[in-house]
Amino acid sequence: MKTIKREKSDLKLAMVLLFPSIFLVLLLVAYPMISNIQISFFDQPINQRLSATFVGIKNYISILSDGAFFQSLGITLLYMILAVAGSTVLGLGVAMFFNRPFKFRKLSRSLIILSYVTPSISLVFAWKYMFNNSYGVVNYLVVDVFNLADKAPLWFDNPVSSFILVVIFAIWRYFPYAFISFLAILQTIDTSIYEAAEIDGASAWEKFKIVTLPAIMPVLITVITLRSIWLFYMFTDVFLLTNKVDILGIYLYKTAFAFNDLGKAASISVILFIILSLVIMATRKRVKY
Repeated sequence: MKTIKREKSDLKLAMVLLFPSIFLVLLLVAYPMISNIQISFFDQPINQRLSATFVGIKNYISILSDGAFFQSLGITLLYMILAVAGSTVLGLGVAMFFNRPFKFRKLSRSLIILSYVTPSISLVFAWKYMFNNSYGVVNYLVVDVFNLADKAPLWFDNPVSSFILVVIFAIWRYFPYAFISFLAILQTIDTSIYEAAEIDGASAWEKFKIVTLPAIMPVLITVITLRSIWLFYMFTDVFLLTNKVDILGIYLYKTAFAFNDLGKAASISVILFIILSLVIMATRKRVKY
């Protein structure tokens, strides 16, 4: 009897302690999500004084029949794949290089993560300054020093070069996250395992494939999954860098605020949520089995 009363008391205490967190999740996540789904079925004007008109699934049909949406989706997927692959590989390579004692190691690690902790707005304007066609250091090197071009390229005014630069920016900006994650797990691997593999005649690639890769696999999956989610919904970096790369975040922004179509924009976010949820569930299922 005392055990039952104690369990009930513990349950009440747990509910009291969890209530603030549950309330915040419902307020900041659940309510906006439900409200967004509701708006997606209406022709919602930006002016709150004007009444919304129920249109059913018209917004979803309009989006799914819009070629610009699928073009933007393709650009986003390519951007996400290249940036995730590049930042993950670079982060792993740098982590493996730093996973050994050397002079000024702590200072070097601090410098490595500098691009990740610096506000995006500062980094973006630094890049735009470097690639400026009039006084940028990149064009000075390309045109005046190495004579690779007759005139300064307009890097962020061309769709192809703009896309390449935003991918490179994303890789450089976010590889420290992978670096920190991989370095932490690499430091937990017993060095005697590498020594045993070396005695058995294993090459550097074989040691990586047999020892390192299985050890870092859980972290690798986590890094790829989280970074894919973040880059799939990317808006700020690309929006500040250029207006020539219409990823989904830019497409959604233009739909909502350039064309004043909040209902259509809400339906876009719902579709993106469904796509990303299916991808995550498929990834988790594959990892599990």
